[in-house]
Amino acid sequence: MATPTATGEAAPHRASLGFVFAIVLIDMLGFGIVIPVMPHLIMDLSQMPIAAAASYAGWLGAGYAVAQFFGAPIVGNLSDRFGRRPVLLASVGVMGLDYMLQAFAPALWWLAIGRVLAGFTGASFSAAYAYIADVTPPEKRAAGFGLMGIAFGIGFVVGPALGGLLGTFGPRVPFFAAGVLALANFAFGFAFLKESLVPENLRPFHWRRANAFSALQALSKLDGTVLWLVAALSTWQLARIVYPAAWAYFAIAAYGFSVTQVGLTLAAVGVGSTLVQGGLLRVALPRFGERKLVIVGVAAMIMAAVIYTFATSVWEVYLGIAIGSLQGLVQPAMAGLNSRAVDARSQGELQGAVQATGSIAAIVGPPLYTQSLTHFSGAGAVYNLPGMPMLISAAFSLIALALFLRGAARVAPVAVAEGAVPESAAA
Repeated sequence: MATPTATGEAAPHRASLGFVFAIVLIDMLGFGIVIPVMPHLIMDLSQMPIAAAASYAGWLGAGYAVAQFFGAPIVGNLSDRFGRRPVLLASVGVMGLDYMLQAFAPALWWLAIGRVLAGFTGASFSAAYAYIADVTPPEKRAAGFGLMGIAFGIGFVVGPALGGLLGTFGPRVPFFAAGVLALANFAFGFAFLKESLVPENLRPFHWRRANAFSALQALSKLDGTVLWLVAALSTWQLARIVYPAAWAYFAIAAYGFSVTQVGLTLAAVGVGSTLVQGGLLRVALPRFGERKLVIVGVAAMIMAAVIYTFATSVWEVYLGIAIGSLQGLVQPAMAGLNSRAVDARSQGELQGAVQATGSIAAIVGPPLYTQSLTHFSGAGAVYNLPGMPMLISAAFSLIALALFLRGAARVAPVAVAEGAVPESAAA
């Protein structure tokens, strides 16, 4: 398996990793920055009321997720064929042009096309994660993937706030801002981004493998562990999507929170995740290893869900957020262990398959959690328990843990034999 020192250069310039971080951050900012103004732009384009606009926005969100499902394996496989640099640059360049396209949208069909393209260019995460796998030793990949978690956290906090501020100047202004950020990132990457995949690790592109299911079938022939770990990552993403999907509605139904209070709690979730993935993860990983961090993170998820369900005061909600911030340990630890299961030639294919299967969570999760809230809160509730979405999320996190431990049991002994992790971490 290739290590950073096997890339032909000692290691890519630090600016290259900065670009990979920026591409994920800007994609998350672009995703979040348009959320506050999307209803207003839809209403402006169609003259429909807010209820109808919300329904249309839901379909746009589904289209975005479906585009990622099909796009991620293609982007990941292309990065295995042509290298990470050209694929990342193409993705971020098209992303910038796409936001400009949406900013000028004269009709709803134009906006719909723009959102589908945004989903496809957002599939660049697969190439970004593969880049990190290329330049990071196996035992440090979880920390490297944690860098991506920081980008997610910052984007989750800053994006909607920035979009709301820029939206005061018009519903199209945030789209222009997102486009400018992406194009500036393209210029920076064109100047400084270095290729991470050496020529001998390039492999042919095959359309039949450029989808999630064929990719997983091919990867499983290299190591059957992949299927267990990808299933764990996908299930974990389904658990985590409860926050963007249902938190705002849950907080209003359960606690009577105002819009400001909802925004503050979501910001606290993002800040907590960023601190854990940017600080605690790097300290805890070499001492405890991936498996123990995943167990701690899932336990924190379950504890937080119970606290949210039965909280009766604001301080209890924030206690749940503080404990739940340890969830930030799970995703990078799972992803780091998963990346060891395949060789350097297939990292893009692996990350594309992970992102594609994870995008199913963005399709299934929102209706699952919002419908469970509808059935368990309000006058017509089957049983008054607004915290049901949180409890369902906790159940999915337990399933993810079981899948992960099954896969980790097959990876850890090999990793120790190769000297990839300390014996204490694998124990």
